Formats: sequence, structure tokens, C-alpha cells
Amino acid sequence: MITVAESKKIVAEFGKEFGSSEKDSGCTAVQVALITTRINNLAPHFAANKHDYSGNRGLLKLIGQRKRLLSYLAKTDDKKYQALIKKLGLRK
Repeated sequence: MITVAESKKIVAEFGKEFGSSEKDSGCTAVQVALITTRINNLAPHFAANKHDYSGNRGLLKLIGQRKRLLSYLAKTDDKKYQALIKKLGLRK
């Protein structure tokens, strides 16, 4: 689970680079970074618990949300999109 301290650290890091300020958590790039961190933190859980189907549904919802946000970002600002996927290490 992502803690509040980790969340604030991610918001500050990505807010400076992609948002308007360190506390800009509503920026699309910051939201994608937070969702990516949550997805990466869930991976060990699903490696150990293969039959957690309801948790898997939540994971798929997170992946879909991230996909929609990335699609929006690609349409509106391609330079930010390219920089974000490179920084997060996403395959696109």
C-alpha cells in the first residue's frame, strides 16, 4: 500500500517537473505517476495470491484509469506524454 508520505513525495517530484507547483496533485501527469506507483506496489501481492479475483478487478480498473489518463495526455500535450512515459518506464 502506498503511504501518505510516499504519495506526497511523488506529488512533489512530478508536480515540479510536469505540474504548476509542488502541491499540484490534480495534474494528469501526477495522477498517472501515483496510479503507476499503486500498480507497481500491488504486483507482489498478486504474485503471492493468484486467486484474489476481486483484488484483480481493482487492479484492472487502475490500469484502465491510467490508460485513459495517458490517452488524454497524448492528445493534449505529446511532449509531456513522451517525457512522462520515459520517466516512469512505461512501454508505449
